[in-house]
Amino acid sequence: MHEMAVLNFGQIDPAIESRVDELLARMTLAEKIGQMNQGDVALMDDPDATIREGCVGSLLSIADPSAINHYQRIAAAETRLGIPLLIGNDVIHGYRTIFPIPLAEACTWDPALLERAARIAAEEASACGTNWIFAPMVDISRDPRWGRIAESAGEDVFLGMTLAAARVRGFQAADLASGKRVVACPKHYVAYGAAEAGRDYNTVDISERTLREVHLPPFKAAFDAGAGSVMSAFNDVNGLPATANPLTLRTILRDEWQWHGVVLTDYNAIGELVEHGIAEDLRAAARLSVLAGVDMDMITNALGAHLADLAARGEVPEALIDAAVRRILRLKFKLGLFDRPYVDESLAERIILRPDFRVAALDVARKSMVLLKNDGQLLPLSDTTRRVAVIGPLADDRHAPLGCWAGQGRADDVQTVLDGLRAVALQGVAISFARGCDVTGDRSDEIDAAVAAARAADVAVLVIGEDAKMSGEAHSRVHLGLPGKQQALLEAVHTTGTPVVVVLMTGRPLVIPWLAEHVPAILLAWHGGMTTGRAVADLLWGHANPSGKLTASLPRAEGQIPIYYAHKNTGRPAQGAGTRQFDEAFRSTYLDEPNTPLFPFGFGLSYTTFAYDDLVIETPRISRDGMLIARAVVRNTGRQAGDEIVQLYIRDDVASVTRPVKQLQGFQRIALQPGEQQSVRFVIPVQQLGFYGSDMQYGVEPGSFTIWIGPDSARGLTGRFEVLAERAAT
Repeated sequence: MHEMAVLNFGQIDPAIESRVDELLARMTLAEKIGQMNQGDVALMDDPDATIREGCVGSLLSIADPSAINHYQRIAAAETRLGIPLLIGNDVIHGYRTIFPIPLAEACTWDPALLERAARIAAEEASACGTNWIFAPMVDISRDPRWGRIAESAGEDVFLGMTLAAARVRGFQAADLASGKRVVACPKHYVAYGAAEAGRDYNTVDISERTLREVHLPPFKAAFDAGAGSVMSAFNDVNGLPATANPLTLRTILRDEWQWHGVVLTDYNAIGELVEHGIAEDLRAAARLSVLAGVDMDMITNALGAHLADLAARGEVPEALIDAAVRRILRLKFKLGLFDRPYVDESLAERIILRPDFRVAALDVARKSMVLLKNDGQLLPLSDTTRRVAVIGPLADDRHAPLGCWAGQGRADDVQTVLDGLRAVALQGVAISFARGCDVTGDRSDEIDAAVAAARAADVAVLVIGEDAKMSGEAHSRVHLGLPGKQQALLEAVHTTGTPVVVVLMTGRPLVIPWLAEHVPAILLAWHGGMTTGRAVADLLWGHANPSGKLTASLPRAEGQIPIYYAHKNTGRPAQGAGTRQFDEAFRSTYLDEPNTPLFPFGFGLSYTTFAYDDLVIETPRISRDGMLIARAVVRNTGRQAGDEIVQLYIRDDVASVTRPVKQLQGFQRIALQPGEQQSVRFVIPVQQLGFYGSDMQYGVEPGSFTIWIGPDSARGLTGRFEVLAERAAT
């Protein structure tokens, strides 16, 4: 894949600064405040008049190019200063060409592929008039109860950083076919994924160390990749809502990181400061948010209603308003909106759903799906398989594969699993279908028909899980098993004795211990986007080899949540004898389940097998400003070509503060033919291994480190290296 040119909105251009200075000097206070408001025309009494009066600087949730041009023309041609509008939309995993949900995309472990997917989304969005994409969502999430885990890259910081940067580069590609530019908006700043009890919008109370080491790094990676805006979150962080939090919005974002982009609130987040209980009314909420560092208000209009009075009374310095408007104008100039505010209305039909976009969606879908189990090599389906029973409420569902936040996606564009299996099946293969039950509810009168279909088949393919409405924003769940009567359907089909393959369609990790124990083959298909059916069929029939690996651990039970591989050891770890009390070992364990997940982070099977050998640490003793170099030989020991995702983990063995038992610090995706081997070499800056010490300063401490190179977070070749106290001579 050729390297794409990428826009960097984080850089200061003196020529643009001069234009901003000139325009800002001509603006009235009312015009400045207007730029700080984002509105929805569906909620305005008279959108034309509101825009003409200069009361908004941005619109959201509008997708029709002719309507966008209409409003853009009013802003650019009928207002005193002709300042064009930012047009923002949620483009989470595709615009019209719908890719797998982001959690599924992450399971490809393929940054270049996801950069391509984001670019395709930007191509379609920009052709329709969108210039501001409210993505990527870069929240680290370790709680599958939280519905928005579907939009995340999962539980890991390093992978989250890598994919955040890739998606930003894709969205902000410099040479889109539309000739337009798009700016990314990473969200939700910050720690939204750590909501208590996995309940959306809920409180977050974490240490500053956890904030800085787990939740902030993906945002920093997105900004380093050039992201020009950020969206502040709904949640409070350690007692202060993220939309009125000076530590995160000013101290870290502006003072420490020296970032120059635009801070946009999430939907009505300023208004919600009243519900949070830190503001008595919208006026107070407006004051707190601007003082903390907000630049633009999504929907609330608290700034439009109250900011002029706050400035007149000296409660908000006008210099803060000027700084916010400067950032907004700078972004508009960088996007080229003053020179080209309109979109070619004929362009969309030439770009939307281009054939190469569909091919890319299929590639991502295939690589995102994770083979969790394949006992007896039931998969791929044999050439001798002549009768296949396709069963389950999601097998012929065109809505569920789109997943949550499907943009402009349409069910008519979706190929179902049943469609895909029929299209790919060999000539002479008979495929029957039975729904069995609904996704939710108590109806079970179709289970008997499903059992009969299974009995008459050589293999039963059950397509079960969650529909699109069961994950995403405000869709948290307490019980993470199969909803409705699907478990009863599964058990009934299993009793027939017909070999069962489960295709698990979901927007989050589910709790499936019975399924994992009793069913020989499980393909985790997630909500795989518009090409889900073909991707599943290609994998089941063996036209493609599964290569996806988990980016979020699958729990054995809800009581384990939050569960993630990079946990702390504790003083009484689960492994080892533990402290003896009352003649028995007292350890950090459960009485009724192991500590380990059902399937660990990084796990995923293939139709071939891989062996790891010959770990070599080329730099067994390194300075703190040096590079760790390690390699291992990976060999394809099976009979098929396949891709393997080689993962490197490191632990700081003894540190001044407690550290995770291991942390991902590198990965490579490689392709091997049968019998082929490759020496996989990692070069990692030692500074990457640092952390925030007891003084809350970042640094690398000298001492012993453990390294693993392997196929997932639970296995690997193990070695040691030492970081020296002295730095290398310069």
